[in-house]
Parts: sequence; C-alpha cells; structure tokens
Amino acid sequence: MATQSITGNPLVDSSGKKAVELRYMARQPILDSKDKVFGYELLLWNGSELPLEAKSESDTATELDIMTLDKTAIPGLEQLTGGLPAFVNCTINSLTEQWGNILSPNKTVVELPGDSDPTPGLIANCRKLKASGFQLALVDCSGKPESRHLIEMADYIKVDIEKFDAAKRGKLLDRLKSESAQLVAENVETQQDFNQVLKEGFKLFQGYYFCRPELLKSHKIPGNRYVHLEILEMMQYDPMDLDKLSELIMCDASLTYRLLRLVNSPVFAMRQEVTSIKSALMLLGEKLSRSIAMLAIASDFNIGQSAEILRMAFERARFCELAASLCGLIPTEQFLIGMISMFPAMLRLSMEDLVKSMPLREQACEALLGRINAESTLLYWLVCHDSGDWTTCDLLMNASGMRYEQLLRCHTEAIGWAHAVLAAAE
Repeated sequence: MATQSITGNPLVDSSGKKAVELRYMARQPILDSKDKVFGYELLLWNGSELPLEAKSESDTATELDIMTLDKTAIPGLEQLTGGLPAFVNCTINSLTEQWGNILSPNKTVVELPGDSDPTPGLIANCRKLKASGFQLALVDCSGKPESRHLIEMADYIKVDIEKFDAAKRGKLLDRLKSESAQLVAENVETQQDFNQVLKEGFKLFQGYYFCRPELLKSHKIPGNRYVHLEILEMMQYDPMDLDKLSELIMCDASLTYRLLRLVNSPVFAMRQEVTSIKSALMLLGEKLSRSIAMLAIASDFNIGQSAEILRMAFERARFCELAASLCGLIPTEQFLIGMISMFPAMLRLSMEDLVKSMPLREQACEALLGRINAESTLLYWLVCHDSGDWTTCDLLMNASGMRYEQLLRCHTEAIGWAHAVLAAAE
C-alpha cells in the first residue's frame, strides 16, 4: 500500500495560478472507545506559514487550508488514510469558493469552525457539500442557539478538552444531546483524560492517550518476555547463530506462529512455503530474519493493546531503517530503535526499566531514553513530523544534511509497508 511521495515543487491549479505548496503532510489517528482507528486528521504545512506554538502532541500543526491546494498536491490520500475517513481543515472563505475541487466526497470529513457565522451562503454551501457526499465536522462548537442550522447538519462535533473543562463540556453535551452528530474529544493525551471523556459520553477520541497506558506497578519485565529479550540479543551478533535463534523462537508457541505467518505472507514474497523456523531463517537470510523476528516479537508484545500502537511501531522501524543511509547510521540498529520506541506502550513499562534489559549499544539506549545524539535523529524527526512540529523537523533535517524529499519518500514507503505487514500479522 505504498503511497506516492510528496514533493516540494510549487503546484499550479486549474486556473493557471500558482497553488499553495504542500511541504509536509502528517496524520493523527482518531480512535473509538475500543481503541480501534476510526479515521485520521490530516495535518498540513506549506513551509511558509508559521506553525502553531507546540502545546501537545495533537495540537502543534498549522491549520493550512486544504481547499487552497490543487488536487494533485495530495497524492495517495486514500492510501495515506488506509481508506478510513480523512478529517481535513477548511476555512469559510475557501468553502464558499471551491469546496468540491480538491477532495473526493467519499470518506472525507470537512472541518469548519464550530461558531462560524451561519450566513445563508455558508448554510447553502454546507448543504451542497452534504448533497455531494461529504461529511461535516464542527470544531470547538459551543452549541450557541444561532448555530443550530450548522449543528443540525454536522456529522461530528469536535471538542478540545484543553479549551473546554469538564463543567463546560457538561453544559455543551446537555445542549447537544438531541443532536445526531458524533462527539469527538480532542487533545486526549492521558488514560485519565480518556476515562473522563468516555464517561461524559464522547464516542471518538483524538490524542496520544493510547500510547501512554498506565504503567504496571511491578516495574519488571514479565517472566515470559525474557525469551524475547534473548532473541533480541541474538540478533545483534554478526553472523547470527541460526541454530540457537531457532531454538529460542520455538520456546514460544505464539511467537513461532506469528513468525511463520509473516514468512508465508505475500509481504515478503517467499517463493516457497516454509514449515520450520530454521528453514525459514535460512531462506530469508540474516537481514530479513532480523526484521521478521522483530515484527513477530512486537506483534506478541502488543496483544490486548490498540493495533495503532503496532502500526506506529512498524512504521517507525521501517522509516528509521530506510532513512539510516541518509545520515550515516546503521540500518539494522535504526530498525530496532524505531520498533523498541513503542515497547513501553505495549508492555506498560517505562523506557528506563526496559533499556536495562535491552541488548543495545549505549548510544542506542540513550536515543531511546530521549537524549539527543546522532542515533536519535531519525526517530525524533518522525515523532516531530507526526505531531506537526514542522520547525523542529526542518532543524533536524538541516543539521544532518538530509532533504525533506528524501525523508518523505522514506516515510510514505514506511506507511505502506507497515500497513501490509500489520495485515499479515493479524
């Protein structure tokens, strides 16, 4: 499911005028109450507008109006969102000018300021949007009476929980209880936030709370996970001891099953089926063996957690591996750093406790602990990219001599690869 790369070249719209340049585009998941991804909000930056001041991981990107872009500026939109609804920002002015020229109506949710002046022109254009198949979301809607026509048409109402405290949210929900729109809580960053807004009646949630589960009180790696750590240590050796590695993998039935499923999946294009772990490793070769064993371990670690955590782990691992050559880093180590960065969310343990048992170089451990060094560059760039912190992205990129076209090419390939592997790992 590889998406096309996004270039930084100026675009020209159908009228011959220069369109807004799309420099960066990221996505943030919107989840349901079961931690299943419902859709993605697109975050955009044209490279000239100043990004919003970073407040949290889900509130840092400039709200570049997607309707000012030529439709060729957003290649592979359906692939980028995995066919799920895409929530995109739109200003009132652009909505009234060319609301239908950019995006396909299917699975596109146009976001408007919730307290927009409900002029006859705006109401008419919203009705056209709805009639064409678009869905409508109102952002930061206060539920005031004069907005009732917009509220009645809305499919979603988004509420930023940093701007509306519990008391204000309660009053707002009372005013909206007779409406059919689904309620989306934004800036849900902790499990406490999630539990609170879920209790209040919200159905959809945007924020990184699912990556920050409540940590286990034992502060110890579960005993049944130590075999996985032994496997990680084995994968650091060059060459690997395939006999010993096979024995370790076969100690865990679940891990064996997951690894064989991945090996036999179309993702890795094996020409023949394999029936044993050792034969699989021999056929794959050391590079692919390391990757697939790591994917199987991560899949096993993530049982009972949101699949979005596993997708992010796969995406980070592949991105860091692909981009490693751009800044002189070790691809296999970068793959591990990207993957392991999501282990705390999977195992509900702190990174400080995890790295004590991680068979990695000191520099890699430092990177995982959030300390700035060469080994942390790619992971830090991707975290900033996904949170819409474009300024830091550019600083990191320029300091390491990379170009954003190269990084975005790696990123879009990683997105497609992660989607395919996740499907194979299920």
